[in-house]
Amino acid sequence: MVMRKWRSSLSNLYHSRKLSDLIARKVMLVATIFSGLIVFGMAFALFYKAWPILSTHPMEKLLLSSSWRPTRGEFGLYPFIMGTLWVTILAMTLAAPLCLLTSVYLAEYAPRRIRGIIKPLIDLLAGIPSVVYGAWGVLLVVPLLRDYVAPLVGATTTGYSVMAGSIVLAIMVFPIIISVSEEVIKAVPQEIREASFALGATKWQTVKHVVLRSSFPGIIAGIILGFSRAFGETIAVLMVVGNVSKAPSSLFDPAYPLTALIANNYGEMLSVPLYDSALMLAALILLLVVLFFNVIARIVLSKIKRRFAIG
Repeated sequence: MVMRKWRSSLSNLYHSRKLSDLIARKVMLVATIFSGLIVFGMAFALFYKAWPILSTHPMEKLLLSSSWRPTRGEFGLYPFIMGTLWVTILAMTLAAPLCLLTSVYLAEYAPRRIRGIIKPLIDLLAGIPSVVYGAWGVLLVVPLLRDYVAPLVGATTTGYSVMAGSIVLAIMVFPIIISVSEEVIKAVPQEIREASFALGATKWQTVKHVVLRSSFPGIIAGIILGFSRAFGETIAVLMVVGNVSKAPSSLFDPAYPLTALIANNYGEMLSVPLYDSALMLAALILLLVVLFFNVIARIVLSKIKRRFAIG
């Protein structure tokens, strides 16, 4: 009798734990699906708000026209798209070599003590508010470009330019690119390095021809993630880039990225027909570009992980 009660209590406990596990699993599944669907919800909401202008203006006119006169119903986004591309591409050109050299040093050469000092400092850059970067750019980068760099190359500028925005943006993406690149380099199996050393290669030859070649796709993925971060940055760039609605033609020209356009104008002039819709279209373009590059980066990183896991 006692044995039967004991078995019954064990059975009830087992079923209770199984039910709790099932409920917890379902709750976490719902939370995960909800988190993943947020992006699609944002995209749908932006598309819904942008539809009025998409249904009345040809897409090529919206993307390729340089005329931005909302009061006249002209919403050419070309200057803002070009401003975004100029600032972002130059920022990545400045950041990529420095980040690559830093990640190689931290992964392959740095003693543990130095790595323990430098890594937290680099990670700290990721936590600094963007407005602080913008203020630093206004106080240091802008005067430096205006008073020293531009005269050195025979150019004239107020300092608020593509170059200023790119320098600030390049520093902001340092933590992302360095962290991803360092982890990918560390993921290269040690046996590959030892085989290279056994053939008589030096440390630098091994890093250059073996480690970097094996981790190159992952490094590119890190740069793509950095590009996505830079492409959507707003406040810091807005403070130093000049905000002139004209496509830049040189590094010292002012620019007006899409993010600055939205931040400066959303909530204003909403009495103008389609003005709100044009700004939402700009936001939709930003979201789709960032989503595209993030997906590409994640695919590349997943392939790298599978290849090294199999190897």
